[in-house]
Amino acid sequence: MTVTEPESADRRSLHERIAADLRDEIMSGDLAPGASLPSTAQLKARFEASNATVQKALQLLKGERLVVGRAGAAVTVREHRQRTMRPSAFMAPAGAGEPYRWLTEAAEHGTRAHSKLLDVAETKPPADVAAALGLLDDGTALLRRQILMIDGEPVELVRSYYPLEIARGTAIAERRKIRGGTPALLAEHGFPPRLSVDRVSARVPTQEQFQALRLPSDLPVLRTLRVVYSDHDRPIEATVMVKAGHLYEVQYEFTPD
Repeated sequence: MTVTEPESADRRSLHERIAADLRDEIMSGDLAPGASLPSTAQLKARFEASNATVQKALQLLKGERLVVGRAGAAVTVREHRQRTMRPSAFMAPAGAGEPYRWLTEAAEHGTRAHSKLLDVAETKPPADVAAALGLLDDGTALLRRQILMIDGEPVELVRSYYPLEIARGTAIAERRKIRGGTPALLAEHGFPPRLSVDRVSARVPTQEQFQALRLPSDLPVLRTLRVVYSDHDRPIEATVMVKAGHLYEVQYEFTPD
């Protein structure tokens, strides 16, 4: 019996494959921030590609904000081409009068960060959020939707949901920013954060995410569902955070049991 070789699963065009290899080298640090990419001639020889194909690959990486290049100059890896997010740095409420810890963390890395509040409304949350908050069928929660910006660029789309019995009558339900962020406000109202549980997945971006984050293509996004618990294991917040997968990584710290 003749065995037929399976058709190749890699249906990407050559310029997409070139971009994928270079993207991996950038994200792993083999091509460090500020480093020059191999020349066009070197890339043509390495990938047995035409000049036009190499240029299409480089345009993809420029569109993804991984590299920069000017006419007559080498294409270089962009500074801060990948940022590391540390969830443990954001759990504790900010001190009295202090900015939200996400803003403080960004400032420590030499970047300018701010958040833009997009919407505040009572709504039916996604099924996984509803389950995390222990809502009944067709239950609603208070949604605060915002986008986080670093150096003028959108970096994270955030949807935070709160049980109505906690949020109603507080600043959480008002369409305005909260000094110190919602963790500080929740703590003031008797719901200090005691435990955060993250579920991280890679997904194809929705149209809303694609537009809000100004994504250049259908590269995967990192989706984090974070559930925050207070005393007696009571869920007080469930947040869906979406970031461009090619620009961010998530760092967790663990200790032995």
